[in-house]
Amino acid sequence: MTKTMTRDAPKASLATLAKLIPFLAPYKRQFLLAGIALLVAAGATLAVPFAFRQMIDLGFGAAGADAGAGSKGSTSHIDLYFIALFGVACVLAVATAARFYMVSWLGERVTADIRSAVYGHVVMQSPQFFETTRTGEVLSRLTTDTTLIQAVVGTSISMALRNALLFIGGMVMLFVTSIRLSSIILVLLLAVVLPIVLFGRRVRRLSRDSQDRIADASALAGEILNAMPTVQAFTHEAIEARRFGSSVESAFRTAMQRIRARSMLTMAAILLVFGAIVFVLWLGAHAVIQGRMTGGELGQFILYAAIVAGAIGALSEVIGEAQRAAGATERLLELLAERSPIQSPPQPQPLPPRAASGAALALNDINFNYPSRPGSPALSNLSVQIRAGETVAIVGPSGAGKTTLFQLLLRFYDPQHGLITLDGVDIRQLDLHVLRGAIGIVPQDTIIFSENAMENIRYGRADASDDEVIAAAKMAAAHEFIEKLPEGYRSFLGERGVRLSGGQRQRIAIARALLKNPPLLLLDEATSALDAESERLVQSALEAAMMDRTTLVIAHRLATVQRADRILVMEHGRIVETGTHAELVAQGGLYASLAALQFSQT
Repeated sequence: MTKTMTRDAPKASLATLAKLIPFLAPYKRQFLLAGIALLVAAGATLAVPFAFRQMIDLGFGAAGADAGAGSKGSTSHIDLYFIALFGVACVLAVATAARFYMVSWLGERVTADIRSAVYGHVVMQSPQFFETTRTGEVLSRLTTDTTLIQAVVGTSISMALRNALLFIGGMVMLFVTSIRLSSIILVLLLAVVLPIVLFGRRVRRLSRDSQDRIADASALAGEILNAMPTVQAFTHEAIEARRFGSSVESAFRTAMQRIRARSMLTMAAILLVFGAIVFVLWLGAHAVIQGRMTGGELGQFILYAAIVAGAIGALSEVIGEAQRAAGATERLLELLAERSPIQSPPQPQPLPPRAASGAALALNDINFNYPSRPGSPALSNLSVQIRAGETVAIVGPSGAGKTTLFQLLLRFYDPQHGLITLDGVDIRQLDLHVLRGAIGIVPQDTIIFSENAMENIRYGRADASDDEVIAAAKMAAAHEFIEKLPEGYRSFLGERGVRLSGGQRQRIAIARALLKNPPLLLLDEATSALDAESERLVQSALEAAMMDRTTLVIAHRLATVQRADRILVMEHGRIVETGTHAELVAQGGLYASLAALQFSQT
């Protein structure tokens, strides 16, 4: 994991939730409306016990007095107070529904914004980030963690505010009703809250651990599902199922520790709080018997005490959820805090107008090692000048630095030393989209998206017309097999292109690069997955596509690079030989050895 995403980071506290304010700020109007509905609902709830007291003391008492006097209007007081009580219930119902709607909308909206922000930030990271971060963990944070935040924003914050208002209002009304009993109950509540708060810290720690275990299981599942052919080829299905089962069981055990802790916290809160309230109500009952309180006052006190107790119980539940969300928020903020070392300059330079013959490229004294392997140089003192329109082949044994060179040209990484220029402009002074827009690449590991053939090729240039896509497919010798698919260009190719052969996927990738029509074309083993007939077709198409553009070709199969203008031979991150095929064979060096080995086997 990266430095800011370690498991040894400080545990999240509830204060972490304050860092969500930038996501909440754009919706002040909705918060205001929800707050108004919340205040009205809390006020209506607090009015109910007072209405009951009036009904008992004035309604029933007045009705009893009138009945004893023989008055026919004895029911008028009761009717009035029941109508008033129903009116309070109507206000409560409308305000509660409005509050629920507004806070639910806010929860969904803020969660969607957070997911978009985190995903948009992650896709802007350099490959260095993905060297050290598992995609399964990122996906867990985008789904599980944001769901917890949704619960807090959409429910828990509202519940916390509502119950805080009810607690404060209930306590005020308790003192209004009976100062003596309220003082006793307040002291008892303070005595029981302290152990609840202390125990809540353990719940918070277990909540973070639980989320980490879920992320581990998600990361493992994503890794294995993306490598199923290899898993099945080595008959490791049962082994991987057991590994995932062990990971799930670990997550389950951690979750059960959290659940047990929260259950104990809830039980302790309810028992301690209600025990205190029952004791005080016992004192109140004696006060009524002794004539120091009316029945209505005791009823009002009981209802307010129930409201206060219910608010405390609900707050303990909300605090548990908030602590889980605090951990989730911390994990998401870790992702948002990541900063890619590869950035566009504040004031990028423009590229010169495109020349008819392609782009000129220069690499001067390049030294580079991958951040994850600082002690192992990938390129050392590499310098080369490539003319506009030149086709240059790069050959060498595996690990020589060929693909690394392409990654530096695309500025996936910056060299520790040296300078790379495109048409005379330092590529670090170019906007990243301008730089990469001038480069087309056919990678060694072809990526096919879960889309149809038309959209997979159109990935090379999003605004290309269908005719342009088809023309690119024809140039890449892909048109014929695409036409034979069940729905032609509209055929879904499956996840990672599982419905295509390796050669067909390669030709889709070539068509995508040709559609982009860049001045600089990078071919990384572009024909490695093709059979002899397809290679012949694609090779002729690539030769036509190389016209009027600069092309760099990586190939292990030397037969595909013999017609290059120049061949660079790399070994251990250095250029050790350069020349044409004939010149290099005549030199009798590394290239000659590779050529002799390959051609003797054909």
